[in-house]
Amino acid sequence: MTDTYGTIGKTTIAPEVLLGIARLTTLGTQGVSRLGSTPGNVNRLLKRDPNHGVMISVENNTVYADISVVLENDVNIREVCRNIQKQIARAVSEMVGMEVGRINVHVDDIDYGPRQEIL
Repeated sequence: MTDTYGTIGKTTIAPEVLLGIARLTTLGTQGVSRLGSTPGNVNRLLKRDPNHGVMISVENNTVYADISVVLENDVNIREVCRNIQKQIARAVSEMVGMEVGRINVHVDDIDYGPRQEIL
């Protein structure tokens, strides 16, 4: 059988797509309250970054991620972090077809809800 189409072309994925996948997957993981703050330089601190909490890098077609999160109260931290890692790896692999390297999850805080004053 011969290939009648020849070379079709190439597909490129914008970094924002990978950021969005990682961000939405993290926020959809049970036990995650919100994204944390991404470590960065002073310039990043002065302007609001919509993808705060998520840093993505791609090396040799392999995706690496650093995710900062604030978790809900009364959850198993290790279990939630492992679920984040598994869900991001699955989402990137299935949606984009790229290999996934390390996914580092950084827990910035625990969300205890609104403070109640003790009388």
